[in-house]
Amino acid sequence: MRTSGLEVRTRQTQGRETPSPVGRKTGVVSTMAGTKALLTLENFINGKFVPCSSYIDSYDPSTGEVYCRVPDSGNEEIEAAVEAARAAFPGWSARSPQERSQVLHRLADLLEKSLEDLAQAESRDQGKTITLARTMDIPRSVQNFRFFASSILHHTSECTHMDHVGCLHYTLRAPVGIAGLISPWNLPLYLLTWKVAPAIAAGNTVIAKPSELTSVTAWMMCKLLETAGVPPGVVNIVFGTGPKVGEALVSHPEVPLISFTGSQPTAERIAQLSAPHCKKLSLELGGKNPAIIFEDANLEECIPTTVRSSFANQGEICLCTSRIFVQKSIYGEFLKKFVAATRMWKVGIPSDPSASMGALISKAHLEKVRSYVKKARAEGARILCGEGVDTLSLPPKNQAGYFMLPTVITDIKDESCCMKEEIFGPVTCVVPFDSEEEVIQRANSVKYGLAATVWSSNVGRVHRVAKKLQSGLVWTNCWLIRELNLPFGGMKSSGIGREGAKDSYEFFTEVKTITIKH
Repeated sequence: MRTSGLEVRTRQTQGRETPSPVGRKTGVVSTMAGTKALLTLENFINGKFVPCSSYIDSYDPSTGEVYCRVPDSGNEEIEAAVEAARAAFPGWSARSPQERSQVLHRLADLLEKSLEDLAQAESRDQGKTITLARTMDIPRSVQNFRFFASSILHHTSECTHMDHVGCLHYTLRAPVGIAGLISPWNLPLYLLTWKVAPAIAAGNTVIAKPSELTSVTAWMMCKLLETAGVPPGVVNIVFGTGPKVGEALVSHPEVPLISFTGSQPTAERIAQLSAPHCKKLSLELGGKNPAIIFEDANLEECIPTTVRSSFANQGEICLCTSRIFVQKSIYGEFLKKFVAATRMWKVGIPSDPSASMGALISKAHLEKVRSYVKKARAEGARILCGEGVDTLSLPPKNQAGYFMLPTVITDIKDESCCMKEEIFGPVTCVVPFDSEEEVIQRANSVKYGLAATVWSSNVGRVHRVAKKLQSGLVWTNCWLIRELNLPFGGMKSSGIGREGAKDSYEFFTEVKTITIKH
């Protein structure tokens, strides 16, 4: 297998920490847990790997065993990162967009050369299938850097001329300063790079905090920064928990901007901590995304796509479908075919190339997702397949892993928590509807407004329904086809702000209007 220098390497010791032969260049340290060597990560601050005084255990979702230790950082580490980012900002922001673009392109190339190592690490760390990591997560991470390396070269400013007063007005955009970036555990490198790339392309320096549950690929990326030509202090990665290091980052007075992807309760806390400093906020939150399937839908395309939109990445994508509204005239046919297709969606160990779904992120999250199925059953709903209905077969070493079968619920009321709250797992509800007006009202009846899908061959209906849905994104007769130039984000409790070529550039810069009298 091709290697890139990013392989996970550990050394067995006698219960004590021992630096690897590559020392501070790679940040690899190993410790013993019984007879197994653990990978120990380090923070990346000012171009160097820095050890931490305490660590958090990170679990392999497919086995339920500790396999990695993540720094449990706090105020001290954030202060060091702020100092490094502050010192690096004048030089990095003074570089031309063309110079910064070249650095991003080099980093994209290095990530692409390391695709297999990164995919293997992402699959093990997050529980997703190796196939998804190879075909989606890591390629999209590469694309993020290439896309923003290109888009930064094509922004234009505004200019107007007022002849009657002899004035010319124009705008300039400048980087904000130190950007605080907080990324989630479901698409670790994919969403981290979606923030880092536009931030540094615009001339900011960054302090990023990946999820403590999935930190490995962020740490691996740090090894490539120097080779790509990223100066020390431009990208700093500080690992740890939200309440400790996350709050230290968000509340720091010298970090004027926070970009966050995650849950609504955490976003509320970020808003509270940011308010005294009037920070710029971009908050990409959850969804309770509907699929609306009209009687003229092409079921041969609709059913496999809706299975994928419901259960891809174990249902752990904010854009996943969790409410399926089917017009009554085809409800029975759809339900029969959809359940049959769901049962073909193979749950297996992440390293199995034939698996459609891997393990959920943690034991606590697995229990949370299962609790929704129990609540639905207690309310009188029917579980047609999956949890509590079908049997999951796993190898002996994976019996303690966080696996769950894709689950379909029906005969459930719109008022049920399963139809109102974000479950963020492999659970979807299927219910019938009569009219176009009715289904729009029901689809809009939740607090979220991130994404929706509409299935119909009637072009007029597609446009009408898409316009009336309270969703930041609406896919028709497809799912998860993205154009990165266009805005990404949600309405209502699904977030504040948008991401994309123009939107990210505007978020990561401040605009200034200049008037010249001649």
